[in-house]
Amino acid sequence: MTMPETTSTTAGTTGDQALRPHAEDAFAHELAALAAADDRPRPARWRLSPWAVATYLLGGALPDGTVITPKYVGPRRIVEVAVTTLATDRALLLLGVPGTAKTWVSEHLAAAVSGDSTLLVQGTAGTPEEAIRYGWNYAQLLANGPSRAALVPSPVMRAMSDGMTARVEELTRIPADVQDSLITILSEKTLPIPELGEEVQAVRGFNLIATANDRDRGVNDLSSALRRRFNTVVLPLPATPEAEVDIVSRRVGEMGRSLELPDGAEGIQEIRRVVTVFRELRDGVTTDGRTKLKSPSGTLSTAEAISVVTNGLALAAHFGDGVLRPGDVAAGILGAVVRDPAADRVIWQEYVETVVRERDGWKDFYRACREVSA
Repeated sequence: MTMPETTSTTAGTTGDQALRPHAEDAFAHELAALAAADDRPRPARWRLSPWAVATYLLGGALPDGTVITPKYVGPRRIVEVAVTTLATDRALLLLGVPGTAKTWVSEHLAAAVSGDSTLLVQGTAGTPEEAIRYGWNYAQLLANGPSRAALVPSPVMRAMSDGMTARVEELTRIPADVQDSLITILSEKTLPIPELGEEVQAVRGFNLIATANDRDRGVNDLSSALRRRFNTVVLPLPATPEAEVDIVSRRVGEMGRSLELPDGAEGIQEIRRVVTVFRELRDGVTTDGRTKLKSPSGTLSTAEAISVVTNGLALAAHFGDGVLRPGDVAAGILGAVVRDPAADRVIWQEYVETVVRERDGWKDFYRACREVSA
């Protein structure tokens, strides 16, 4: 009996094996093509010029025919301001409601600027100061005392030493006293190591991108001293339904290919339907402006729409005919809308009966919603 071959996953996972490759791996061919065509001035240690970084995020066509796919669909000026900020000595804060692609933009900015998006600190309520400054290898510390060999650098310290771009996700989730450890780093561009009587000075090319969810306002607000060290760029929700449908379609297509799901192009009607439901409940009014609606407690973001459609494609692939249909997305929409079992369920049922039921061409979707809501 022949056993199937197995692949070691202990270390060095390659881009084609990774479930979700880093941006610099997934789009390596685009970054290489941009670097080859880029003849504009580049800041110190940048892989691309600011113009090429903006082109990488917004998309375009190069003289050699290479098509750069858009990573962010939104106002060009927002991307230009973000890129220009990174070319200065001010850090960048990407602010917005959940699902406005803050993490996505942060990752792609770091990939385009430094060629490495992995110098990341994930902010949580339990993030310690060591995650931003440095920690210690306690075995070596106890054996030999404080030394450079015993020091464990944080991603921020490594970025400072190498002139790279560091990332801090969900900055306002981090306790205020830990947040403030960034003040000296961002203002003086140094990281003191008092245990060794030394400091790490940031070399040219270093900068930092932080993201924050404005729904977390009041959780751990940034001190005025720290906020002054950032240039804040607000990422808005998609301005039009067409833009949001485009974003959802693109991301679902990318995720679907990595998960080996069917092409979602045949289900574009259901993608439009998901986006319409989310936008109407989010805005508190129907698309035609005739009916006011109650908004549920959830955010109903573009990211959640992508998740609903991707899950629907998985249902269609494994338990259907491979084509996205109303029944494949109805349960996902219900789960996204009804976060508060009492209040949100009433809001959802009112929407289904007053809007979905009366809308032309939505009878199959109405029946699917009634079935999952029963």
